[in-house]
Amino acid sequence: MSRIRKALDAPAMPSETARAEAVAERIAHPPQHWPLRSIQPEADGVSQQALIGRFKAQLARLGADVIEARSVAEIPAALAQYIATNVADDAAGLARIRMGSDAFLAALPWSSTSGLEIATGKAEATDVIGVSRAIAGVAETGTLVLVSGAENPVTLGYLPETHIVVLEASGIVASYEEAMQSVLVATGGRMPRTVNLITGASRTGDIGGKIVMGAHGPRRVAVVLWSA
Repeated sequence: MSRIRKALDAPAMPSETARAEAVAERIAHPPQHWPLRSIQPEADGVSQQALIGRFKAQLARLGADVIEARSVAEIPAALAQYIATNVADDAAGLARIRMGSDAFLAALPWSSTSGLEIATGKAEATDVIGVSRAIAGVAETGTLVLVSGAENPVTLGYLPETHIVVLEASGIVASYEEAMQSVLVATGGRMPRTVNLITGASRTGDIGGKIVMGAHGPRRVAVVLWSA
């Protein structure tokens, strides 16, 4: 009887409207997180170059690689050079990269770069390299923000041992709240089924206190950072 009474006396769960309002308020007025206080702000806020610098520094701390591309046209060549240098040449399917139906990635000049075979669709067990496009990057933690769907299947970031993520430098924001706002803008205000927050490669220290890479996902994460 006491359990029933406690259940009856428990406060009512907030309505969907109340939850939506709370989320909107948090996104509109994010707190000032401590890592950003070390970035010298401009008169109108933190500069984009400062955010990019923080983001790259956090990626380095996480052991993720940064691939610089000065334009859209340079992305395939920069990606091919990274693969040739960093991915073992005896890996099965070395020259093949797997990506979804993302329109931006599909429009890149892949034919201008030799040595790459493009496969599309969800990742398969034999895939070595998965390529995705991120909506945003969080300078605070070096986190990549990707949305699920046929354009960028979630499996690309879990099955292949190497996950390469393409991100425009202007998409780097200060906090998670701003990143979620970017997601809503990119999706027309509708939250996608899944939002993946990727902070470095997969690792665990559960066994013997030793860090093991690739425990639940890729061993290697690289970010192709490009500017318009």
